[in-house]
Amino acid sequence: MGKTLIQQARGHGSFTYRVRRKAYIFKVKYPMAQGKAKVVQLVNSPAHTAPLAKIKINNETFYNPAAKGLVEGQEIELGGKAEIGNILALKDIPLTTRIFNIELNSGDGGKMMRAGGTSAMVSKKANGKVGILMPTRKEIFLDENCRATIGVVAGEGRLDKPIVKAGKMWHMMKARNKLWPRTSAVKMNAVDHPFGSGRGKRIKSKIAKNNAPPGAKVGLIHPRRTGRRKR
Repeated sequence: MGKTLIQQARGHGSFTYRVRRKAYIFKVKYPMAQGKAKVVQLVNSPAHTAPLAKIKINNETFYNPAAKGLVEGQEIELGGKAEIGNILALKDIPLTTRIFNIELNSGDGGKMMRAGGTSAMVSKKANGKVGILMPTRKEIFLDENCRATIGVVAGEGRLDKPIVKAGKMWHMMKARNKLWPRTSAVKMNAVDHPFGSGRGKRIKSKIAKNNAPPGAKVGLIHPRRTGRRKR
């Protein structure tokens, strides 16, 4: 009798495979207030790849990914000039300016470009829309009232230093409850995975059916193309 596969257990959503709430104690968002604000503290969040800036405006406190070069005690503006750390609507940001934590819809608090070292660029403006050039060189168009932060997210180069020890990687994955270390499917027993057992390792790639259950939906899922690529 077979066992529950890892992908089935993860899909079930038990506490074993659910990220811990304390990892996400800081919620990144934008306030509705406008005016001058102050960076109270730069905090470390296990769930984010960049340090977060704790910012206070009037009597309201919010968290935003820290811009490169931002320091504690620095004053920023919400709706002011296009300077590092300031938060502006896309229509007020000059062309070729680097931005991050961009709203997809006006008022959603920022959804894109939040990882350490990332940024996008304002490329064009027309008919109430603003063109954003992504790091992949793909251009998207958003409403001009969506907000973004000026600058580049701090934490660039975090992957330059090698992990070196498996123990460090274990702690990094543990903070977000990621599945690590991952066992290769062909090393499992036949009852634990469709690719398991020592037989048939030179078979063709498996293309999973769209309606396959979680335990059987393995291999190539919705591939754009199959077969050898002709040169």
